[in-house]
Amino acid sequence: MSAHEPAVICREVIKTYGKGEIAVRALKGVSLEARFGELLMIVGPSGCGKTTLLSVICGTLRADSGTIELFGKNISSMPDRELTAFRARHVGFIFQQFNLVPTLTARENVSIPRLLAGASYSAAQKDAGAMLAQVGLAGREESFPSQMSGGQQQRVAISRAMVHQPRLVICDEPTASLDAAAGQRALDLLRESARHPDRCVIVVTHDSRIFHYADRIVEMDDGLVTASQTASDYLRDHPHPPTQPKSHV
Repeated sequence: MSAHEPAVICREVIKTYGKGEIAVRALKGVSLEARFGELLMIVGPSGCGKTTLLSVICGTLRADSGTIELFGKNISSMPDRELTAFRARHVGFIFQQFNLVPTLTARENVSIPRLLAGASYSAAQKDAGAMLAQVGLAGREESFPSQMSGGQQQRVAISRAMVHQPRLVICDEPTASLDAAAGQRALDLLRESARHPDRCVIVVTHDSRIFHYADRIVEMDDGLVTASQTASDYLRDHPHPPTQPKSHV
């Protein structure tokens, strides 16, 4: 695989929650590609299926139909155990709700993906410390999540997602709890990762302050992809004042 080739391919993906009269079709036949060397942003109104699409792409949620390929492998048909191991090696997650383990320190939380990948405890701890320093948390390595602000917890979550240098990084509102400076630092890291020819970053966001970091912006509405543009074309066609998410830094 090389830059500009598809890292992620979704074909006619459908996902429905519930059954019968209460069924809600969150994805209505989504087709999408994300390329190696690319930072792709997915935008659209709340409830349009963006987070569901992220979950299906990384295999934490199974689609009802359609196919999802990551790095040339069809994960739609992978057995659960094989898919879990595949995710642990190749995918990093930045969750909107952080999902940090409250009984572990920042360093211990960040070291988890390295340990799952087979690194020694000392190597995982060292790599975790270096990653925390990159997001501005040097000196807070031994703090527990309850001792950190929302913005600091978000930076721990970003560090955990990237410490094992995954081929695909999936981000759900990565700057929602960050002020402008911290958000810029986080996006600089994500963009640097996306510049590698064998990596891809997909970001779901409402934060228009960061749209210019994208290579391409995909719009979703009502469970479907409705448009795909380069970031420069999207910003030209959608002029608006920057969003200012609430900061908890």
